[in-house]
Amino acid sequence: MARKKTALPDNDQIKDQVFSELQALIEESEKLLSQSATLVGEEAETLRAQISLKLRQAGQAAGQVRAKAQPAVEATENYIGGHPWQTVAVSAGLGLVMGLILGRRH
Repeated sequence: MARKKTALPDNDQIKDQVFSELQALIEESEKLLSQSATLVGEEAETLRAQISLKLRQAGQAAGQVRAKAQPAVEATENYIGGHPWQTVAVSAGLGLVMGLILGRRH
């Protein structure tokens, strides 16, 4: 079965984009929350509106990433459906290795 060589960089770009957008959202939220301690009245309403806007933007970005990642999810599902025994063997092998590693720690 032929594999897509270009799918991996696209997936890496999507992952990097998601992490950078989430990091930016976290930083903005932390900044806005620290500013909110001293705000009352109209200033507080403005701050709530800014936080709401940032959360909507994050939700939209997550939806876009989900849409971009859908082909990779479908390809994975198709591969697993077409190669069930290989999938079981790989999963069992990974479980064995993890068991050995965790067993050595105790």
